[in-house]
Amino acid sequence: MERIVLEGGVPLKGVIQISGAKNAVLPIIAASLLADGDFTIYDTPWLADVENMCEILASLGVQTEFCDGTLHINTKNLNGVEPTQESVRKMRASFLTMGPLLTRFGKVKMCLPGGCAIGARPIDLHLKGFEALGAQITIGEGHITAEADHLIGSKIYLDFPSVGATENIMMAAVLAEGNTNIENAAAEPEIVDLANFLNAMGAKIKGAGTKIIRIQGVNSLQAITHTVIPDRVEAGSFLVAAAATGGDLLLLNVIEQHLQSIIAKLKEAGIAVEEEYDGLRIRSDGGRLQPLDIKTLPYPGFATDMQPQFMALMTRAKGTSVVAETVFENRFMHVAELQKMGADIRIEGNVARIQGIESLTGADVTATDLRAGAALVIAGLMAKGCTRINEVYHIDRGYEKFCAKLEKVGARIKRIG
Repeated sequence: MERIVLEGGVPLKGVIQISGAKNAVLPIIAASLLADGDFTIYDTPWLADVENMCEILASLGVQTEFCDGTLHINTKNLNGVEPTQESVRKMRASFLTMGPLLTRFGKVKMCLPGGCAIGARPIDLHLKGFEALGAQITIGEGHITAEADHLIGSKIYLDFPSVGATENIMMAAVLAEGNTNIENAAAEPEIVDLANFLNAMGAKIKGAGTKIIRIQGVNSLQAITHTVIPDRVEAGSFLVAAAATGGDLLLLNVIEQHLQSIIAKLKEAGIAVEEEYDGLRIRSDGGRLQPLDIKTLPYPGFATDMQPQFMALMTRAKGTSVVAETVFENRFMHVAELQKMGADIRIEGNVARIQGIESLTGADVTATDLRAGAALVIAGLMAKGCTRINEVYHIDRGYEKFCAKLEKVGARIKRIG
C-alpha cells in the first residue's frame, strides 16, 4: 500500500499550473453519452475518478483515449444501458450516467453508487427529478431501474440545491419533450461548464449559475470539442498550503471569481492574495494567523470541499476558530487524524472549535477521504518532523500529480510503497 512521507517546515515558493476541474469533467464525460460521435475534452485531469468514469463508458461500448491532458471519447458504438456494478460502486459520480442513458434510450439500470464516506448524499433528488419528467423508478436487490417511453418537460423544485441532482436532471431534460424548469438549482461553476458543453452540443439551456435553470428540449445533439474549467478546489488547496508554510506561490490557470469565498477567508486570516495578469499570487510571512469563523454552504458560499484544508490551517491560528459543517453530516473524520499531530479540536454536533497552537508535530495518520487527505498533507507541510500519510489513494481521486506539484515548489515530500 502506498503512503506519502513528508518533512514539514519548508515554505512553498514557485509556480503551479492548476489542472482542469474534476467536478466539471466527470459530468461532461457522462454527457457525451447523449450523442453519437467523437468528442475531444481538453484540460482533462488524469485522476482515479476520471479513469473510473472512462471504465464505466467502456462497459457500455464507448471508446476512450487519454493523452497529455486531452481525452478523446468515441460514442459511436454505445450499446448498453447497464454500467458494470464494479465500476459504479467505486464513486458517487457514476450515477451521473443515469440521466443521459435514460433520456436517450428510455431505460437505464445501475447498482447503488459508491464514493467517499463523508455522508449520506442521498440520490432521492435525482430520482424525484426523473419521475417528474415521466420516468418510472424501481428499486430492488441493490439496483435502480428507470424507464420511460419518452420524457416530458416539467417544473422541478429541488429541496436542496444538489449539484449532482441538478446536473443529472439537466442532462435528462435536454432531450425531453417540451420545457423543463429546475428551481432551487445548484449554481456552482461546474454547473455552468456543463451547461456550456450541452449548449455547444445543440441543447437549449438558460439560467445555469442561477437558482432557476430553464431547458427547452431538442430532438438530437452532436459531438463537440470542449475545454474544462480550472479546478477551484485544487487551486484553493494550494493557496492554503502556501498560507500554512509561509510561502509565495503563483497559481496559473485559475478563475479568481470561482475562488472568492476562499480568498476572502485567507485575507481575513491575514494572508495577501492578489490577482495578477497571468494568475493568482499568494504571499505569507509564516507568522501566526488570525482565527476564522467558517460555515460551509452551497456556492457561492464557502465550499465544503475546502473545509478540511482550512481546519488544518487554523490549527496554527492565534486564537479559537469555529467551523460549522452544514452540507455533509460526517465530514469531521479528519479531526481525529489532526489530533494525532497535536491539534486542539473539539467537536459539538456539526461544529468544530479549533484552538490554535504553536506547531503541529509529525505523526502516522490516515486519509479518510479525498479532501481529508489534502488537509493532512497541508498539516504535514507545516508540522515539525516527519508525517506519514496512509490510504493516499483517496488523494488520487481528486488531485493530479499532487506530490509532484508540491515537490516542484520546495516541499520535502515523496510517495513510497
